[in-house]
This record gives sequence, structure tokens and C-alpha cells, in this order.
Amino acid sequence: MKNSKLQRFISNNFLLLITIGLFFVMYIIGMIVFAEKNFGRTQVFLNLFISNAGLIVVAVGMTVVLLTGGIDISVGSMVGLTCMMLAWMMEKKGLGAYPAILIVLAFGLVFGLVQGFLVAYLKIQPFIVTLAGMFFARGLTAVISSEMISITNDAFLAMAKATIKFPFGGYVNRRGAVVAPYIYPSVVIALIVLIVIYVMLKYTKFGRAIYAVGGNEQSAMLMGLNVRMIKLKVYILNGFLAALGGFVFCLNTCGGFVEQARGFEMDAIASAVIGGTLLTGGVGNVIGSLFGVLITGVIQTFISFQGTLSSWWVRICIALLLCFFILLQSIFTAFTRKRQH
Repeated sequence: MKNSKLQRFISNNFLLLITIGLFFVMYIIGMIVFAEKNFGRTQVFLNLFISNAGLIVVAVGMTVVLLTGGIDISVGSMVGLTCMMLAWMMEKKGLGAYPAILIVLAFGLVFGLVQGFLVAYLKIQPFIVTLAGMFFARGLTAVISSEMISITNDAFLAMAKATIKFPFGGYVNRRGAVVAPYIYPSVVIALIVLIVIYVMLKYTKFGRAIYAVGGNEQSAMLMGLNVRMIKLKVYILNGFLAALGGFVFCLNTCGGFVEQARGFEMDAIASAVIGGTLLTGGVGNVIGSLFGVLITGVIQTFISFQGTLSSWWVRICIALLLCFFILLQSIFTAFTRKRQH
């Protein structure tokens, strides 16, 4: 009985387990290879979350879209637009930090609503709709300002610079002072989003409906599910999370400029795919996407610690990992179909 449950668990979470295993293997290798550079310090691990908090939020939203069999390549431009809107409203229009944040989140909801309506009700291909959304958001960013705008708003900077220190995992520096590891509020926001969406997907009717739509749209309709409404809600949620991810990203950069977050959508898709989410829909979860983001972060840390390699090696490594996981997905899908027949 126990063996059958274990086999079922491994079968259902095969891609996720490989992703988690790969992350830990890579991290252990980093601790060994870069031991002299203190790769094993708690702060180095926490920096993976600090540097990629915005990407975690966006990757979570992307995962939900991919689970329905859709895609959204506008999220990177939406992140850039969010940063620019925040900077412009606070610095050029004198708006307070909190009203500016609420406005960009509301804009994200509306943006997602429009895209979701076009995809779900007018049945236009998600790639085409979100491609138009990508051009629109990036173009609007340039229209707002072609120059970089740095944020000097006190309330926003207070949010960005607030540190949450841990009472454990510190180290003694050369001056003999204990340096405690820390994170920023951006990490807390990202982890809350991750937990909320994980619970939604696993334990709610809406979450199960998302998997059903991605698994087989016709079967979902025969089950009585309103497929169009589910898709609409998914794109609205993703628009909101893209705007929220932009806000979290802006907490790290404290500014807005036209080229900001270019290619972010591809990082989000790559993180979800490396995390075990099938591009055809119906399989995957946000925990895998988190580890996909962390694997990307570990590769970036490797390049940084090594010191002589170009940052473009990160892209090369991610490309190789994508090919590996897409191949794994193909094998997994073929095996699953064979077992069902």
C-alpha cells in the first residue's frame, strides 16, 4: 500500500522532483567549488530570493496561464510599464506611493481583462493577443518617458530599503561584528503570492477547473465547466500578478526606463518549464516554477562568483536546461499516454 502511494506520488511529481533535485545538486556544487568565496553563507541563499522576487511573482502568474494551455508574452513589457508608471506618477505628478501602487495594480487587472476577453470570448490565439499586448505596453512605457526616472519618494524608498533580519545564520566579519542575514519586503510579497496561488490551485474548485481546462478543454466543457469564464479569470489574475511583479521588481530597481525587464517574459516561461509545467497545459505547479527561478538564480550566482565569464553564459545555460526539460516533458508525456492505453 505504502509502495503504491509512493510510486503514484513519484509518477505525478516526476518533473518537479527532478527540478528540486537539480537545484540542490547545483547548490551543493557551488558550496564546494566556491567555498573560499563563502558561497555557503545564508545570505547568498537569501540573495537568490531578493534578486528574483519580481520574477517569482511573474512566473507564478505565467504558470497559471500555461496550465490552461495558453501563454502570455506581454508580462515583461507589463513589468517595465509598471515601473515607469510608478516612477512617473510619484516623481512627475507628485502622487503618493500607495495611490500609485493601487493604480498600477488596477491597471494590471484591466490589462488582463482585455487580453482575457480577446482570448476567451473572441477566441483569438493567446500568442497573437499577448504579442499585441507586449507591443502596446512597451510602446506606452516609451510614450510616458523616454528618459530614466529615478524614484526618490520617501515612503516608497522606505518600503524598498526595509530589512527583515534573521536571528540565525549570521557570520562574524573582519571587524568582529555579527552580520545577520536579511531579506526585503519584496521577498515576503513574492512568497505570500506563491503560497496563495499554490493553495488556490490545489484546494479550490477554480484551481481544479484550471487543470481540467488545460488537460482537455472538450472534457472540461462536458463536465459543465464554463471554459471561457475560467480563461478570462486566469488572464485577469495574470494581469494583476504581472503588475504586482512589476511593483516588486521596482522595489529592487527604484526607477523606471524603457528597456527595463526586456525578456522578462521569456525568463518567466523558462522558469515554469524548468519547474515541470507542460506547455500543452494541465500539468505543473507553482512550487516547480519557484525552483525554476532559483535554478536561474544559482546559474547567475555561479557566473558572478567565477568573475571572468560573460553574463551571456546565463542565457546559454538556461537554453540548455530548457532543451533538457522539454525533452524530459516529451518522454514523460509519451510514457503517460502509453500507460493510459
